[in-house]
Amino acid sequence: MSENALPLEAGCRCGQVRLKISAKPLLTMACHCTGCQKMSSSAYSLSAAIPAEGFEVTRGEPVIGGLHGPEAHHYFCPYCMTWMFTKPEGMDWFVNVRATMFDNTSWFAPFIETWTSEKLAFAATGARHSYPALPEMDAYEGLVKEYMAQPA
Repeated sequence: MSENALPLEAGCRCGQVRLKISAKPLLTMACHCTGCQKMSSSAYSLSAAIPAEGFEVTRGEPVIGGLHGPEAHHYFCPYCMTWMFTKPEGMDWFVNVRATMFDNTSWFAPFIETWTSEKLAFAATGARHSYPALPEMDAYEGLVKEYMAQPA
């Protein structure tokens, strides 16, 4: 994604909650964990890790649903109950926005996929890097650098 594409606008299914993204994603992901399968009613969830300073709720007030902590807080539209974004506990520097919330998704492709040990046999994402669980914490710096260095 190019800087010229910013800001990105996003919203829930009914439009009562709107988001504005003013920073390039740090990383894009697909998660195959059974929790994401249940939350998304799909084979995996898609997300973009957005720097917290580049994330803003511009309309509405999301509510917490799904996991209520301590590991993460999942935010939903209070009306249509669309799962919109996640704030991992203790990692306040980024927000995982569900990629399907963006008004324009043409730029999105998952760079990494996680929890492939729990994936459904038919599910394929085309992600460049795959992990049976989550990458080790020290791997993220290199993954972010590699993702950010990709041509727009």
